[in-house]
Amino acid sequence: MGNDLKIPHDVKGFVRVLMPSEAEQPILARPVREAVHQWMTELWATEELKAVGLKPRRSMILEGPPGCGKTTLAHHFSARLGLPLLCVQTDNMVGAHLGETGKNIAAAFSWLEERKDDAILFLDEFDAVATKRTEDNQACAREMNATVNSLLQRLEASQGIIIAATNRSEAIDPAVWRRFGMHLTIELPGDEERYAIISRYLAPYSVGIPMLDALTDALDGASPALLRQLMEGIKRDLILAPRLNRDLDLKATLLRLTVSVRPHPAYKLPPFYKSSAVIDRIAGMPWPPERKDAA
Repeated sequence: MGNDLKIPHDVKGFVRVLMPSEAEQPILARPVREAVHQWMTELWATEELKAVGLKPRRSMILEGPPGCGKTTLAHHFSARLGLPLLCVQTDNMVGAHLGETGKNIAAAFSWLEERKDDAILFLDEFDAVATKRTEDNQACAREMNATVNSLLQRLEASQGIIIAATNRSEAIDPAVWRRFGMHLTIELPGDEERYAIISRYLAPYSVGIPMLDALTDALDGASPALLRQLMEGIKRDLILAPRLNRDLDLKATLLRLTVSVRPHPAYKLPPFYKSSAVIDRIAGMPWPPERKDAA
């Protein structure tokens, strides 16, 4: 399947295709990494599993805070299988008219079934269409219940590989949750993962282990998305300083970042944003860094 994959008219408003060549390897905690690797191996071991009365699981739900890499993980998984990811923004599937959401769900799953062996379906913001059913008899509640019922039927009948993602797992209907063979929680990165993420997004600059350690400590509680924005902000300052007639002043760079790149208010603020002593510690290290790709 090539980059010219045609998106049908009836799903264009809520689907985009992510190709294997565009994927990036996520930096995950070891237990999550091992669980994903096992699932990938499982999908290649159909006959061995069949011999003991098992089938490969073909669905996984990812839950965790925003910005923790759920989409990156789904994309990487599909790329490892050599398949494109049919990325559905499910909140865009929700229609204003009676039955419209169910119709959109049917269209997305029908497209998957046509490509069940050469694509993976990714349902992002899954809680938008999988919210717990209620006994409420209001029209909007009846419509949501009907949507969940339609979703359950499609999940049950699907032969394709499906990954869903949510940051509101408590809102998912229990019957929908049970239809998924795997349930993985993607937490905020720990020390080891933060160190690796910071190193990746500072490249091609090399700042040395002491600064990497200091940044790792200073950004405790930061999501992968925030870490990337901050490291890219440092690199941006290094490139733009000459154009702006600025000295390569690390403390000034860090202070600019504290006001221009912020975590969502729902997150706990990392020490980087709360303590001038933390910034002073980082700013006291050798600067500017060496650029590895420089001639």
